[in-house]
Amino acid sequence: MATATRIGRSATTPPAPRRRPWARTRRTWLPYLLLLPAVLFELLVHVIPMLVGIWISFERLTQFFIGDWGAAPGAGLSNYRFALDFDNAVGKALLHSFGITLAFTVLVVGLSWLLGTGAAVLLQDPFRGRGLLRTYFLVPYALPAYAAAITWEFMFQRDDGLVNHVLVHQLHLTAHAPFWLIGNNSFAALVITAVWRTWPFAFLVVTAGLQNIPGDLYEAAAIDGAGVWQRIRRITMPSLRPVNQVLVLVLFLWNFNDFNTPYVLFGNVAPPQANLLSLQIYDTSFQSWNFGSGSAMSVLLLLFLLVVTAIYLLVTGRGRKTADV
Repeated sequence: MATATRIGRSATTPPAPRRRPWARTRRTWLPYLLLLPAVLFELLVHVIPMLVGIWISFERLTQFFIGDWGAAPGAGLSNYRFALDFDNAVGKALLHSFGITLAFTVLVVGLSWLLGTGAAVLLQDPFRGRGLLRTYFLVPYALPAYAAAITWEFMFQRDDGLVNHVLVHQLHLTAHAPFWLIGNNSFAALVITAVWRTWPFAFLVVTAGLQNIPGDLYEAAAIDGAGVWQRIRRITMPSLRPVNQVLVLVLFLWNFNDFNTPYVLFGNVAPPQANLLSLQIYDTSFQSWNFGSGSAMSVLLLLFLLVVTAIYLLVTGRGRKTADV
């Protein structure tokens, strides 16, 4: 009887399929094949141009050798010494642009984080129309950078711009229409435009971070008598610390490298009050036709951002370990 049962099972149950060697190989290499297009695009768009730029920084590549890069004589470290010599005009302009860029980045990052966090906290609790407000807040971030900057360029026009129309004719805050795209006000115009474009990203990231905070914590704090500000201070901000650490770093890197906003607002030549480092490098490379010095400035900018990023990650990593302990 047992023999018949085994025979019946063997007759009705199909044998287990054998795994062929080529199927194992395909399963092993399939993830790498799927990643191959992204790796190739990364090499073509970022890695290869970066390596070429580093190579150019060691060459005397000017307009006379633009047709034949290989014929450009070697410069060694002279391009770097020329860029860091703060006694000449180029070094002074580079140092001035660095200070302007640092002040611009700190203001934009701080204001963007403050506005984004405040808006995210205010829209945390559900109410009628919350989804519509969130959509409106994300419009500046969804617009192309050039479209947003061109819009603000028209608004900052002295004679027929919306900003002066409101300040002079509606609010009567000043008797004469100020210049916004030249002079001392150009830095304020640059900061306002950058903050308007950047703060929705901070709002989006902080909103996503708030979704991971359990609502039971707020309910327990409210039962214990904690007010709104105490809940924000004791629950919201500590819970958002990992999100804010990444957000601040990303905003810093974005704005320190920002080229589109000042270029669209001011054109090829920006006012000295708003001459960011990216525009100074562009002027050295494509206006003065000194690609070797411009590449050296770009490499110095890359090294500065790498050092800042490493220090920031080291400090925040230690702070996170201390908070966990």
